[in-house]
Amino acid sequence: MTHTSNERHIPETSSQVRGCAVPPTAQSAQSPVVQFRSANLSYDGSAVAAAGVTLTVRPGEAVALIGPNGAGKSTVLKALLGLVSVVDGDLRVFGGNLDRARNRIGYLPQRADLDANFPVSLRQVVMMGRYRELGIFRWPGKADRQAVDAALERVRLTGRADRVFGDLSGGQQQRALLARALVSNPKLLLLDEPFNGLDTTNRMALLETLRELRGEGMGIMVSTHDLEIATQACTHALLINHQQVAFGPVAQVLTDASVVTTFGESAEHRDTHFDATAHPHPIPHTSTSEPLP
Repeated sequence: MTHTSNERHIPETSSQVRGCAVPPTAQSAQSPVVQFRSANLSYDGSAVAAAGVTLTVRPGEAVALIGPNGAGKSTVLKALLGLVSVVDGDLRVFGGNLDRARNRIGYLPQRADLDANFPVSLRQVVMMGRYRELGIFRWPGKADRQAVDAALERVRLTGRADRVFGDLSGGQQQRALLARALVSNPKLLLLDEPFNGLDTTNRMALLETLRELRGEGMGIMVSTHDLEIATQACTHALLINHQQVAFGPVAQVLTDASVVTTFGESAEHRDTHFDATAHPHPIPHTSTSEPLP
């Protein structure tokens, strides 16, 4: 596919292709979880929704997908779910075809896909994440119940396991849906704007969970419009506005120049900048705030 004249060419520098902040000797020891190479992504097979996507995610890395609303962040995630076509370039998941990797991917959608008024317990919601493995003929067994308990403990909701899902706060529901995504023990976790609307307590709980998952070697990709989330939760960042602007370690990519290139001088750009006074945040910006290890 021929790129239009206004598309930005993203050269495959060594840092972009490897996508890792650790030395090359350590990089070579870990097989990539995700590799996009000059991928053009399309919903209908013709019009390109995200162009020139080139990134690598390795075990223990978390990539923040950053850009304006409708810029292609969710498109990149949906390509990994098989909902968007790669019309040019290449996508590899765990070194192979996406079809062989689906059972190793967990997904937290941007909007809850479960009616909060449906009379189902938190434990039952999390168990839904095991249905892919259970199939239609097998009832949950001991291993499934243990997996649910472990997922609830992971998101710090063990004490609310038997509560009705609709009676939980919005932040607790979000963490419950994360537990549902984790209960099948995925090796790649996709999160679409997971921090939207969270209060301080739930925001911090989610950040801590992501840090733990990274430490255990999970690959993570999270779309967000919040630059502070990228610095607190992620190792790498992809800047995108219908085409890739930059990809690399967070400290190298999230510069004022690259952010302005991605967002422009818009109200949305100001609302997502590092500026401590430009907008309110559930967790205040501070000069001493440091990224998670």
